[in-house]
Amino acid sequence: MTINPELQGRSYPAGDVYSVGRESVRDFARAVKATHPAHFDVAAARALGHADLVAPPTYAIIVAQRADARLIEDPGSGIDFSRVVHAEQKFTHHRAITAGDELVAELHVDAVRAMGTGAMITTRAEIATVDGTPVATTTSAILVRGEGQ
Repeated sequence: MTINPELQGRSYPAGDVYSVGRESVRDFARAVKATHPAHFDVAAARALGHADLVAPPTYAIIVAQRADARLIEDPGSGIDFSRVVHAEQKFTHHRAITAGDELVAELHVDAVRAMGTGAMITTRAEIATVDGTPVATTTSAILVRGEGQ
């Protein structure tokens, strides 16, 4: 199956709410070797002016990848996940992600560029709280290898 070039400009509305939990923040911080006390100790986070534990900046990938899954699972996309190679990821934070946040992400397909028998797809996830407050914007590029690659 080939990548649908009409994906460019398509948007996928916010899906399920992602609840940021304290243990999830701590586990993620340990996994990425983030050692700041604000990731583990509520008092340390509050001393910095946050309501609760502060997630490491790359924590946004959890919510972004859930949004990306809607594109990959779209039968009309032409994407075979077994042929996907993650090429690039960028984060722009509008505010810190903290334990207790209820987050959603709307996904936008910003570019589809044919590359031989495959394609490079650039997506942007706009992550916000359920009340619409912007939290982060992530940009991701995936390479979908064509047949024989």
